[in-house]
Amino acid sequence: MKYFEDFAVGEREQFGSYSVTAEEVAEFAGKYDPQPFHLSDEAAAKTHFGRIAASGWHTCSMTMAMLVAHMKDDALASRGAAGIDELRWLKPVYPGDTLRCETAVLELRPSRSRPDIGSVRSEMKVYNQNDEAVMRFVSIALIARRTD
Repeated sequence: MKYFEDFAVGEREQFGSYSVTAEEVAEFAGKYDPQPFHLSDEAAAKTHFGRIAASGWHTCSMTMAMLVAHMKDDALASRGAAGIDELRWLKPVYPGDTLRCETAVLELRPSRSRPDIGSVRSEMKVYNQNDEAVMRFVSIALIARRTD
């Protein structure tokens, strides 16, 4: 199990692989972000996207799926999150792309009000198969502290 005390500022990790499909892009957009350029190639062709593109919120969701899979693999003592800062969608994500994640720990802060947890601020970057950054944000994860 990886606890708060096991993190170090500057620590970097790479993980994940998520294949983006046209079906999933359309399904997500239909439910949560039904803008025309997320639903049809014809509508997207009239925009700067040029073709159907995933919603930025879908990109966040795909990133979360990779992050949770990674936390399970590493047996992380996660206690949720306090939020994210500085969310930026840098490039469109298209069906056929394969996404991956890179993180870098920016700051570690033990909680003053809850001695059983600490916050880990990390920069998350998501890349496509061409190593182009498509999204960036700073996460504030809450991680259990060792009790022994």
